[in-house]
Amino acid sequence: MAVETLSPDWEFDRVDDGSQKIHAEVQLKNYGKFLEEYTSQLRRIEDALDDSIGDVWDFNLDPIALKLLPCEQSSLLELIKTENKVLNKVITVYAALCCEIKKLKYEAETKFYNGLLFYGEGATDSSMVEGDCQIQMGRFISFLQELSCFVTRCYEVVMNVVHQLAALYISNKIAPKIIETTGVHFQTMYEHLGELLTVLLTLDEIIDNHVTLKDHWTMYKRLLKSVHHNPSKFGIQEEKLKPFEKFLLKLEGQLLDGMIFQACIEQQFDSLNGGVSVSKNSTFAEEFAHSIRSIFANVEAKLGEPSEIDQRDKYVGICGLFVLHFQIFRTVDKKFYKSLLDICKKVPAITLTANIIWFPDNFLIQRIPAAAKLLDRKSLQAIKMHRDTFLQQKAQSLTKDVQSYYVFVSSWMMKMESILSKEQRMDKFAEDLTNRCNIFIQVGFLYAYSISTIIKTTMNLYMSLQKPMTKTSVKALCRLVELLKAIEHMFYRRSMVVADSVSHITQHLQHQALNSISVAKKRVISDKKYSEQRLDVLSALVLAENTLNGPSTKQRRLIVSLALSVGTQMKTFKDEELLPLQVVMKKLDLISELRERVQTQCDCCFLYWHRAVFPIYLDDVYENAVDAARLHYMFSALRDCVPAMMHARHLESCEILLDCYDKEIMEILNEHLLDKLCKEIEGLDVLEIMRNIHIFVSRYLYNLNNQIFIERTSNNKHLNTINIRHIANSIRTHGTGIMNTTVNFTYQFLKKKFYIFSQFMYDEHIKSRLIKDIRFFREIKDQNDHKYPFDRAEKFNRGIRKLGITPEGQSYLDQFRQLISQIGNAMGYVRMIRSGGLHCSSNAIRFVPDLEDIVNFEELVKEEGLADETLKAARHLDSVLSDHTRNSAEGTEYFKMLVDVFAPEFRRPKNIHLRNFYIIVPPLTLNFVEHSISCKEKLNKKKKIGAAFTDDGFAMGVAYILKLLDQYQEFDSLHWFQSVREKYLKEIRAVAKQQNVQSASQDEKLLQTMNLTQKRLDIYLQEFELLYFSLSSARIFFRADKTAAEENQEKKEKEEETKTSNGDLPDSTVSAEPVVK
Repeated sequence: MAVETLSPDWEFDRVDDGSQKIHAEVQLKNYGKFLEEYTSQLRRIEDALDDSIGDVWDFNLDPIALKLLPCEQSSLLELIKTENKVLNKVITVYAALCCEIKKLKYEAETKFYNGLLFYGEGATDSSMVEGDCQIQMGRFISFLQELSCFVTRCYEVVMNVVHQLAALYISNKIAPKIIETTGVHFQTMYEHLGELLTVLLTLDEIIDNHVTLKDHWTMYKRLLKSVHHNPSKFGIQEEKLKPFEKFLLKLEGQLLDGMIFQACIEQQFDSLNGGVSVSKNSTFAEEFAHSIRSIFANVEAKLGEPSEIDQRDKYVGICGLFVLHFQIFRTVDKKFYKSLLDICKKVPAITLTANIIWFPDNFLIQRIPAAAKLLDRKSLQAIKMHRDTFLQQKAQSLTKDVQSYYVFVSSWMMKMESILSKEQRMDKFAEDLTNRCNIFIQVGFLYAYSISTIIKTTMNLYMSLQKPMTKTSVKALCRLVELLKAIEHMFYRRSMVVADSVSHITQHLQHQALNSISVAKKRVISDKKYSEQRLDVLSALVLAENTLNGPSTKQRRLIVSLALSVGTQMKTFKDEELLPLQVVMKKLDLISELRERVQTQCDCCFLYWHRAVFPIYLDDVYENAVDAARLHYMFSALRDCVPAMMHARHLESCEILLDCYDKEIMEILNEHLLDKLCKEIEGLDVLEIMRNIHIFVSRYLYNLNNQIFIERTSNNKHLNTINIRHIANSIRTHGTGIMNTTVNFTYQFLKKKFYIFSQFMYDEHIKSRLIKDIRFFREIKDQNDHKYPFDRAEKFNRGIRKLGITPEGQSYLDQFRQLISQIGNAMGYVRMIRSGGLHCSSNAIRFVPDLEDIVNFEELVKEEGLADETLKAARHLDSVLSDHTRNSAEGTEYFKMLVDVFAPEFRRPKNIHLRNFYIIVPPLTLNFVEHSISCKEKLNKKKKIGAAFTDDGFAMGVAYILKLLDQYQEFDSLHWFQSVREKYLKEIRAVAKQQNVQSASQDEKLLQTMNLTQKRLDIYLQEFELLYFSLSSARIFFRADKTAAEENQEKKEKEEETKTSNGDLPDSTVSAEPVVK
């Protein structure tokens, strides 16, 4: 509070400048903003938790994250405190460098790897226009500049690490030593240096494999040349271009020429000003080589074994360190070089990141060519051959591996459920913690690592060697992806219990390590011989002890590792003590970073580059619906690349890339699963048939009597069918407007088919034969009782085959028959549309009590004086009822429309060649009957390819075309079916007569032959009868009882009646002809 009075008798005047009010308003606004943000945060959490099924929320939303990684505010200087000041400095410097390397590695893995890998993604070739490539590269230049700074920083750190190690291990015996290094091996430092070299090596590999990036860079440079010639056109000052061009050349030389790693190891490591000597430091050279061999010995033992954890990554680092050692000291241990190459027999390739695969043999041969020359060509060739062999063997064993891992992972999940659901017994607490530790690390994490390695290596090898994967291999790999995500989900689902267990396990392991160090420390203290080396050892053990007394952070574990590098010299630990301590420290590393390591191993970001397998996977899920529940694991795997995509810098926004990916995945899902399932559940939709009417009429067969379409062939055990109910459901879904649209589509389809029909009829070979047949029939009809001869039709059929047949064995008449069947199927579909519409309308109108007496709701509303909205609703209801009543009563005469629209054109003089159609119907029916019998006979065979029991589309097609040509009378004048009936009855009687004669002679073989002949004749007669009935039924739809002249007369009479009823008013005349648009 401000002082209000200065003296008892005089009051100070208050000055109100409004500042307090402004301040209060600002605070109030900030508080309001905080409340809004907090409310939206709570709403997001609520949304995420709302529809969750089970004990945990959606894995992808994670509104409340549980972080197990311990952290603290203490700096390295605060943690590294002993009485030994020199040791403090050494450990602090090395720890700081290791922390710097870890940060650089994290930045590379998250930012730079992903930025490079996803460059060029998110834009398809079809969507890209000229100039897009240059624009993308223009956006990407800033990223490349950042990468250049990052690489420069990595070089500085590598230089610093080498100098710091060289300063410790000096060969000059006169110069004072910082600390006694005999028996001291900072292996951790070399491992970290190897990690940083791996980062540089990986950047080289990503850029070297990125064709799009290089192409776009070339285009961008060409653009720059164009700008250079005419800078004013682009609005750029010429003096700014040259520095920019120099900058681009620098970027190209540093990053894009594949020299990132090489430039690092070719640095001048010897200080020019008389500082640290590196290349001539023999002690450092020996220590460097010793550390590489020590790391390799640990790696080689476990590489390719079930207990492998991170040995592959370390092996890449070892190769980098070996090349660095050669570059600095110019010496090669040939035996060790050969040992490094021998690893390729165990591990032919290593995935560095995503789809980037690395071949150690290629790297070692290219980087140290002098040593490669010492090896014979056969051994080098054998390594490459082994790569192919490895892939073949892996492909063969994949199915077996999947089965094994399926059992292992299922068993592990049951153990996890079992052990985590039990309450911990205090009397067996240590034993229980050990069991949990083993299940978390030695089972769960190791399975995840093994499965991940198999998937990445196999998929990336196939891609790198450009070899096709079999469907079996794809399915097996996808199953392994599911198992990998199942492990991750298991850890996540039980994360609460795991978190509780991890903290206890960490403390238990720290306690074991402290006990081991305590024993060693007592041993050092008990030895009264004083030396600086012994003091260093004691200080290191004290530092390790103090650091272990706290949270198991990365920094603390790093300090303990560095301290033990000093503390384990002079045989402080016995052999039987040191190994258990190393195992405990390794377990501590794994358990402290359990969540992060599991996430890393189960990360399936690499699947983005292999998403071509996704359609095959979905096809398999669709065909084998038993395990459909596993689908969410695959989608979880496909989503893993989303965080990586956030680092894309070549587009306006990373959202564009995310949307493109989302669209692609959804399209594949719809095409290969959802659409298929919808078809299975609902059958073919009217819209689908309408858009693909040409496919539908060729793949489906029509049944006239049952009004049903049956699939011709299918890969499944069942055939799909389409009936009126399906059509009615589709009309109800899409509305009755779809009916007219469908008829219009059918009209367009028929136009194309009639064009082919006309071409066939116009063909000279066909036309001449038909004219001959017409002339022949006119000449002999009086002698043949006006019946078209069966032999003449057979002769036509045989003659057509002489003109040629297709590779499938079909004659031109077979193809013409198929054309007519397809036209008939289209008409059958139109009929079904009309029936479906009537069915839909009658279902909708069934709630109206009396169709003859429907109340006018608009008038009732007006009488009651209700609101305008009610009046509008009533008017709409009246309209709907009127439409449904009319539709259910009559429907639209679609057949008449399709006859009226084509008939005039068919009957025009220029299409006179079509008038020969009626005479080709007899040979066509003969061809159809033979085909029909053949299809029905196949029904009884094991392989039912081409089997069918109905095909009424042919009868519909013939009836429709005869109507269009107004040739029903001409066709009836042939008395064709009567001729067929007489022919077969005559033959049947002849065979029966022969049977009676032969039965007396008792010749069984001859009788059997005659029985078969009679059976064949009966079948043919029956098929012709069925065709006759179908054709007669089909003709009814097209009003076959009337000729075109009679129909025109009837039409005129109706028009006159309409005029009379309307009082001869010309303006009121309405066209009775429907129009097909």
